Amino acid sequence: MPRIVGVDIPAGKRMEASIQYIYGIGPTLALKLLEEAKVDPDVRASKLTDEDVKRITLLLQQKYMIEGDLRRDVQQNIKRLVSINCYRGTRHRKGLPVRGQRTSTNARTRKGPKKLPGARKKTI
Repeated sequence: MPRIVGVDIPAGKRMEASIQYIYGIGPTLALKLLEEAKVDPDVRASKLTDEDVKRITLLLQQKYMIEGDLRRDVQQNIKRLVSINCYRGTRHRKGLPVRGQRTSTNARTRKGPKKLPGARKKTI
């Protein structure tokens, strides 16, 4: 199981799919990255040489914001929105959908499970 920038890459999958386990790398960036590193996207991750892993790691560290840095940046952006009291910030603070989705029905992912009025447990 190769390890790239602190993430264990699944060995049995093609490189095109397994490199997407790194936060911040999607399908398009994965193909572009492998092309730049001159690694075949169809090769299994277990068949990578140490040199291939080094090239991929070097490219990721130099060109792209991934993993911890990207997570930190996203959290700072959300914190900024909350602090300036903009509409999106208040939606984040209340735990409601941020991008204009309806809330009268659906939105259960953001709002959590339903809170029914008479569904409390009786204390004995």
